[in-house]
Amino acid sequence: MTTVTSQPVRLVGRSWKTPIACGLFTVLATVLFIGQGRPGETTFQLSRDADLVQLPPLVAPVGATTLGLTVVLLLLTAHAVWLAVTRRRPQIWSSLAFAVAFLVAFLTWAAAGQTLPVLGLLVGTVGISVPLVFGALGGVISERVGVINVAIEGQLLGGAFVSAVVASLTGNLYAGLLGAVVAGVFVSLVLAVFSIRYWVDQVIVGVVLIVFVTGLTSFLSSTVLTKDAAALNSPPRFPAIDVPVLSQIPIIGPTFFRQTVIVYAAYVAVVVVYMCLFHTKWGLRVRAAGEHPQAADTVGIKVNAMRLWAVSIAGAVVGIGGAYFTLGAVGSFQQNMTAGMGYIALAAVIFGRWHPIRATLAALLFGFATNLQYVLGAIGSPVPSEFMLMLPYLVTIVAVAGLAGQVRKPAASGLPYARR
Repeated sequence: MTTVTSQPVRLVGRSWKTPIACGLFTVLATVLFIGQGRPGETTFQLSRDADLVQLPPLVAPVGATTLGLTVVLLLLTAHAVWLAVTRRRPQIWSSLAFAVAFLVAFLTWAAAGQTLPVLGLLVGTVGISVPLVFGALGGVISERVGVINVAIEGQLLGGAFVSAVVASLTGNLYAGLLGAVVAGVFVSLVLAVFSIRYWVDQVIVGVVLIVFVTGLTSFLSSTVLTKDAAALNSPPRFPAIDVPVLSQIPIIGPTFFRQTVIVYAAYVAVVVVYMCLFHTKWGLRVRAAGEHPQAADTVGIKVNAMRLWAVSIAGAVVGIGGAYFTLGAVGSFQQNMTAGMGYIALAAVIFGRWHPIRATLAALLFGFATNLQYVLGAIGSPVPSEFMLMLPYLVTIVAVAGLAGQVRKPAASGLPYARR
């Protein structure tokens, strides 16, 4: 006789966080898409004229599409309530389906009567997300080793300034990239020395470094760069490089494989950081220093030296993200050009639960929210401009406070260590 055994249902503590969040968004969808419904059709443009493979545009009737997706949101909310009542763990697929349904409904409603350039939205998202990805990766490395890296904003800004000056003076893009790395390492070393050697509060040091770098770069920009911008603030820019074959894949190719060297470096950095943290002896020691430094010390790991090196490496990674502003996007240094992206990168670290791949996905989410305000503004969406300006920050707050769930940072993060 064959005995059939079924997998036991894993019960967890009852949590109403997900059902409440889904319910609030469902109510918002009902008010917007049904109560403030808009007539007409929305055209989703999926290809550009220069693409080898042309995809036909998708035309969605606004009323029917938003109504149907609102019903889907209601059903997914009911499913979340059922999971909470029966003490089952929330499922990833339902959360992703809810997010996609709400996003498609919102885009259909906001772009009613217009043509929404989907490729422009996605390509812009990748471009805006690059500094966030580098910043988030640096934050993950730093906090995994036990040092809270609030100074990501300062490292990005320092990397942007130095890369612009070095590339302008030498005419060499890679020299500018190296200068950005040095600038990021320098800011990180100041953070590491004060927090590791002198036990100064890491958050305070990070905030002070942001203020210092912001003031210093603003002063040098107004007093030095503006006097001879042609020589000091006119760096060359990395050209876009098409990856053979891959760049011709519809939607995916133009989005990910028609980018600059720094963007491709971001792809590599995500893989390298993940492999180093979770599949090497060095990564095991880094995580040990951030989780239980006393235990790490007893097996011969020099905790403070490990923290110093890891924070320096994190600064180098963030510095490359700063170079993207001047060598990949803008083409010159502007005062405060990072515009708070370091703080959003820090939020991506938390939302991504101190994991490099999850933090990268969080950075892409925030980049999408930032680019969405530009695209909707360009097509004449009726969404108020004030709301569009605060959209990326609103998404950041909702993601960290409402959707991140119960997160646990590395146990010794932010705590100085003295060998006993």
